[in-house]
This record gives sequence, C-alpha cells and structure tokens, in this order.
Amino acid sequence: MKTDLLRADELTRRDFVMNVAKTCLGVSVLGAIAPRASAAPFEGASKAKQVGTARNVIYLYMSGGMTHLDTFGCAPGADTMGDTKTIATSADGVQIGELLPNTAKMMHHGVVINSLTSTQGAHAQGNYFQHTGYTMRGATRHPSMGAWLQKFQGKGNSALPGSVIITGDSKHPGGGFFEAAFQPLIVNNPAAGLQNSHRLASLTDNDFDYRLNLSAKLDQNFQAAYHYNNVRAYADVYRDAVNVMKSEDLAAFDLNKEPEDMHDLYGNDSFGQGCLLARRLVEHGVRFVEVTLGGWDMHQDIYTRLPEKLDTLDQGLSALLGDLDRRGLLEDTLVVLTSEFGRTPKINQNSGRDHYPKAFSSVLWGGGVKGGQVYGKTDKGIEVTENKMTVPDFNATIAYALGLPLDAVLYSPSKRPFTVADKGQPVTELFG
Repeated sequence: MKTDLLRADELTRRDFVMNVAKTCLGVSVLGAIAPRASAAPFEGASKAKQVGTARNVIYLYMSGGMTHLDTFGCAPGADTMGDTKTIATSADGVQIGELLPNTAKMMHHGVVINSLTSTQGAHAQGNYFQHTGYTMRGATRHPSMGAWLQKFQGKGNSALPGSVIITGDSKHPGGGFFEAAFQPLIVNNPAAGLQNSHRLASLTDNDFDYRLNLSAKLDQNFQAAYHYNNVRAYADVYRDAVNVMKSEDLAAFDLNKEPEDMHDLYGNDSFGQGCLLARRLVEHGVRFVEVTLGGWDMHQDIYTRLPEKLDTLDQGLSALLGDLDRRGLLEDTLVVLTSEFGRTPKINQNSGRDHYPKAFSSVLWGGGVKGGQVYGKTDKGIEVTENKMTVPDFNATIAYALGLPLDAVLYSPSKRPFTVADKGQPVTELFG
C-alpha cells in the first residue's frame, strides 16, 4: 500500500513537471524525467553537451550546390580539379581555390570540413535536409537551427526577432512545427531595411496605443474560448512586432547608418550587403542570421560563370570575417558556410558539373573552433576516405557549439518526437 502511494506521488510530480514544461515551451518535452522506454526512438542521440563556445551563428547558405573542388575541397594536381588551381592560405598546409584570395587570408580562423556526405541529390530535398537534419516526410515541417536555438535559449534581444533570414528564396523551412513566435523574420532586400515597421506619421503614439488596446479587448473572448498554443503564439507575434516598432534597436536593420567605405568593403550586391546586415544584427543581439547566395547550379559553362560568383563570395565573406575579428565578435560568433551538396568531380559534356551529394565541403570559422585545420579527406573529391560526416552530424556540431541539448526530445503537434539534429553526432575535436 505504501509503495503504491509513493508511486502515485512520483507520477503526480512527473506530471506536474511535464505540464510546466509544456506551458513554457509550447510543445511537449521529453528529457530525463520521462520513462526510459519513451525515449527509445532517440537512444542514439548524442548526450555530448558543453557550455557553448558560440553565442551567435551567421549561416551563409550557398543555394544551388556549391562546387567543392573549385572552392574549399580542392585536390591539388588532380584531374578532377578541372581548370581551377589552388593557392596557399594563412593556415599552414591548407589550400583553397585560387578565386578566393581574400578568404585565404582568414583560413587560420577556420576549419574546412572536406568529408560531408548527404543522401539527398535534389535541390529542394537537399536544402531542407541541410537546414533541418531531417528528410522531408509527410506533412511534418521540421524546425531549422535558428528556431531550435530560440526554443532552448530564448532571444538575445527581446525587442528584435530571434532569427533573421536574408534571402530571396521562399523555400526555407523556418521554424517548422514550432509556434509562430519561433518563425524567422525574412528579409528579401538587405539594403531596404525592415519594411512597414514604422508608425504612420499621421498617427500619434496615444492613438496607436489606444487602437492596440481596443484590438486586444476585442480578441479577449476569442482567446478565452480557444485557449490553444497557436492562438497565444500569434498574439505573441503581434506583441513582438509592436516591440520592434517601438525599439531603438530597429536601427540595426538600417544599413544607411554604415559609412560608405564599409558598404564598399563588403560589396554593393545583395550578398555583401546581407553579410553587413548580419554583422549589425549580431551586434544588436540577434543570435542567428542566415544570408543566402544563390546561383551555384552550374550544369554548363562552369568556368565562365565561376569567376563572378566567387568574386561576390570572396569579397562579402572575407569582409565579414575580418570585420567580426576586428570588433571582437568572431570569438563567440560561429560563421558557417555550407550548401545542399557538391558537384560532380567529372566535368560533363556541357563544360559543367552536376549534382553530387556523395562528398562535398563546408567551412566553420570562429565560435570556438580550432582554426587552421582540415577535417576529413576524399579521394580527389570523389569518395570520402576519412572522417565521414553526415548532414545530421554537421547540424549536431553546430548545436554543440551553441551548447544545445542534443538528446532533449520535443514533440510536434502530431505527437511525434524530434531532437535538434536527429541522431547526429557532433565532431567535438573541432573545438579548442
């Protein structure tokens, strides 16, 4: 009898903690308090955890499948290199493509990962997999890393969005099945600032506040009748939007506050200005910023098209890294450069390279990584021969840098369990 009472009390305590967690997070959470059998789907999830070496992430996404052999996955002297030659960098023994001369000066801060491999060889599926660590499945929409970061650790600046995506692409998975408050802010044109974010000049502060209060009163009955997480989340979104409008930190989105020589340093194109905006946002407490550079799907005439694309990347990337370093921000900002897959080691009949998920490269700078090294090897860019890293492993490594719990399970509204990087294993030796 006494044992039964103790068990009942134990379940009551567990239920209480679970209900508190649901209230705070908005989705179900499963951790050490749950029965071991319930955690079976993610027994392979890594338990590795550290105090985060990175507070922020600037995620540079090369949309379309960046060619690894012509950029960071070079195999000097190999016939798979095509017309590209390599150059030495600021890191002993690390060589990269000759069209990235300014980036080469920053490689002592970076780790080249040459052994990435993906199971997805189509753009939409590869893009989704790289951003979420999960393959597309049914109606489930998985959160990307910025949403996981905000979910576990909150915002860096309560008056600004938790994450910002600077892109012209509408296919980003965003916050996935998390509530609306965890969706990223999408900025299409970095030079235009944050559109529609200012109060009408004809509307006084008092009038504006009166209308907001009136709207809130009109919504009260609806919110009381439909007491659901998503209803509350949308109310939170409106509240956050008003906070942004009234915040002095709204100036973070205004690139006109940067001197002309800074614009010139980054490059007066969408990617360069996106990198400049990313630096400003990180300075103001936005912890996850993504900048997209598209146009890498080079099935033909690759060596005609590469110089312009790599010139854009080289200028914006090197300016960002140098600027972060000078301002003391690189140490706790992880700069990630990645793509959905690489491109074929063999030049095709149209003088281009096709999709190649089997082996490709990505790079990490700052954020606590031990710079000046290359992780993993391939056989002339064809097969991974050492330290294979899957896409979930790559995402787990980013999450590890941020100090996120890799084995904490959250449930989607459909009651399916998920972790931040599926069963990916972080490569902890990349960090100092």
